[in-house]
Amino acid sequence: MQTTKLKLKNSNSNYSIIIGRNILTQVSDRIKEVCPSAKKIALVTDKKIPKKFIDKLKKNLKTYDVYFFEYSVSEKFKSFANVNKLVEKCLFNNFNRNDILISFGGGIIGDLGAFAASIIKRGINFINIPTTLLSQVDSSIGGKTGVNSPLGKNLIGTFYQPRIVFSDVEILKSLPQRELICGYAEILKHSLILKSNFFNWLQKYSDQILLNRDPNFLKEAIIKSCKVKMHFVNKDVSEKNLRMILNFGHTFAHAIEVQNNYSKKINHGEAVIMGMMMATKLSYLKKICSHKTLLQLKNIYRSNNLKYDIKKNFNKKEYDKIVGHMINDKKNNDNKINLILLKKIGQTTLPNGYKISSLQLKKLFKKII
Repeated sequence: MQTTKLKLKNSNSNYSIIIGRNILTQVSDRIKEVCPSAKKIALVTDKKIPKKFIDKLKKNLKTYDVYFFEYSVSEKFKSFANVNKLVEKCLFNNFNRNDILISFGGGIIGDLGAFAASIIKRGINFINIPTTLLSQVDSSIGGKTGVNSPLGKNLIGTFYQPRIVFSDVEILKSLPQRELICGYAEILKHSLILKSNFFNWLQKYSDQILLNRDPNFLKEAIIKSCKVKMHFVNKDVSEKNLRMILNFGHTFAHAIEVQNNYSKKINHGEAVIMGMMMATKLSYLKKICSHKTLLQLKNIYRSNNLKYDIKKNFNKKEYDKIVGHMINDKKNNDNKINLILLKKIGQTTLPNGYKISSLQLKKLFKKII
């Protein structure tokens, strides 16, 4: 498989996203190009990653002084307390601004590691090696860092760009099916929010991604998703306006995760699957999208066995609480909930284009689940 290099370039950042198969052997050579003065590396990783990939990366980094930090990861791990522990360990080992923190794991490790890198001596070099489909198509791109608060998801964080990103398709073979679906949720989101043939392509080839795990189709899906995300990031790096479109379905999803107490019963992708359907049903109720658009989404859900019924996970008493969590969403800039809704496949409402009061949403909630 040929390696593909995408370039994210704007006024705030300039770095490459390397996508291919068995590319962990390229990491050291690329580091020498982007961080030539680095001596120390903090390698932050997830215990779930198969040992052969960790050993391969360690071997590739043997010319550096590597400090290895391995964690059991869950959404609850993504806390300010755990960031502080990692920062203190790096400071104790006298990391300087030329040195590097590498996140080798999924989105949780990526978000936490990037946040730590951004505040160690006001910023050391950060490199992301995402190992899940979700992180390869979404969280590794664009420079968002963050940890969770009891009041909501990702409410504590910074914007901090990596020096380079490596997405190795080979690692995806080791993912549980549930994790693959989690990443597919973000791929589907990307196909819905920007006008292109991506949604039609996904209708044809989802089986190749979810069932066959064909590396060529996985790579193509990653590239297409990265390009959609880069489109919005380049227009709005710090999420003041257009980049908020990438949060389609996520205002509902993050509230679902908070109400679920970040337990493994519902992962991020599953919450996004629920959230996108809820946002589209609301779009239809408010005559923002047609019934045809709603059916198109329902059909691709049905074809790929995507579960979106939240009634199986929450009782009626919790519905108002979910809406309550949505009030804390980062996109809100007044006392209303700022939602991205779907106009048609490939086009959403603009940020601040549709707002709804929590009282009104509570009244409509049972109609959109």
